[in-house]
Amino acid sequence: MTTARRSDATRAAILHAARERFAADGYERATIRAIARDAGIDASMVMRYYGNKEGLFAAASAIELELPELGSLPARHIGTALVTHFLDRWERDDVLTGMLRVGVTNDSGAERMQRLFAEQIGPVVAGVCPDPSDAPRRAGLVASQILGMALTRYVLRFRPVAEMSREDVIAWLAPTVQRYLAAEGP
Repeated sequence: MTTARRSDATRAAILHAARERFAADGYERATIRAIARDAGIDASMVMRYYGNKEGLFAAASAIELELPELGSLPARHIGTALVTHFLDRWERDDVLTGMLRVGVTNDSGAERMQRLFAEQIGPVVAGVCPDPSDAPRRAGLVASQILGMALTRYVLRFRPVAEMSREDVIAWLAPTVQRYLAAEGP
């Protein structure tokens, strides 16, 4: 194996271990030593590649939301498409759940979540809302619904919400998201 491939494999192992550890322990309790142990490497390698815990967290929390292409959908279905997409994302991997846990307990984590949603949801909202100058506010409202649902369903596991079928979650949440996207403002 070449040095470059070993380096890529080491970085991947570190990021995987960091995501798992941040998701399980949160930012404050996760340690470089524990992450290195989980990755099967020396802690000095984590420091070599990422500098410090904050640098590692920044790399581990670099997430692509993989938002669906919404331009071809009828406008009235965009809320449903977004809610369905986010349910798929939350259920497919624990990275977003880990980010949410860290975001509610750590300022750096909160800033990462704010940027993630502003940079990736903001342009989608701007493309579908009636007044693009109102897109940041609408994107924030969409995020409040998506993150609120994720917090209650996947992090806090409130029984009534956690036990709802996907179809019920979509039926309840999508109309609110749709209103934030497309309705005339108050």
